[in-house]
Amino acid sequence: MATTLAKAESAESVEYAARIEHVSKSFAGPAGQQLVLDDITVDVAPGEFVTLLGASGCGKSTLLNLVAGLDKPSSGRITTDGRPALMFQEHALFPWLTAGKNIELALKLGGVAKSERRGRAEELLELVRLKGSYGKRVHELSGGMRQRVALARALAQESRLLLMDEPFAALDAITRDVLHDELTRIWKETGVSVLFVTHNVREAVRLAQRVILLSSRPGRVAREWTVGIPQPRRIEDAPVAELSLEITEVLRGEIRRHGQH
Repeated sequence: MATTLAKAESAESVEYAARIEHVSKSFAGPAGQQLVLDDITVDVAPGEFVTLLGASGCGKSTLLNLVAGLDKPSSGRITTDGRPALMFQEHALFPWLTAGKNIELALKLGGVAKSERRGRAEELLELVRLKGSYGKRVHELSGGMRQRVALARALAQESRLLLMDEPFAALDAITRDVLHDELTRIWKETGVSVLFVTHNVREAVRLAQRVILLSSRPGRVAREWTVGIPQPRRIEDAPVAELSLEITEVLRGEIRRHGQH
């Protein structure tokens, strides 16, 4: 089945899917400007899967919003290979539309001709293993199915960079495990680059080629790991557990160092 995404080879002419250069972000607070992100430098290569990991409040989602263009950094520069697609923890589907029509809306905004939208939407539903669900309303779908539709809608934007903000956090463990497998498969099939935010260490190791740990606020790049464990991986695999334990110890040290409990 042909997908509507650019393949990895089409991205080989660029050096990066996202380049974050010395980015800092401050917000106004009761005591004046509060520094949330401090001098972040991260590159995401074409076709790479990178997870951003850190304690709650370290600025992971803020950084993702900056990469998405939803906000501007206080200093530094962010460059992406085209417009990124963004997927949130909440599916944000329109309940008055069917699964297929939710995807078609993204296709319409992307300039796809009306005559092509249904076929493209059905292709994307098949890609996320929801073939035959075009006409289902949001309330007829389980939580995992809704996130699959949200993923299909994000892919409909034909972006070479997919930004994911804890998209599976609200799901039960078994559904989350299944969607980890599905996301890995889709990432491999499409060649899309992924920047994935999570606070779950094992999820980060299960999915990513590279894990970047942000310190507690203000968020700084504390450390990063290249994950050389072959895919497919399981949460319970010994190498995943071993690396997760190592990262967890570093994360605990960061939290202790910043006096958070």
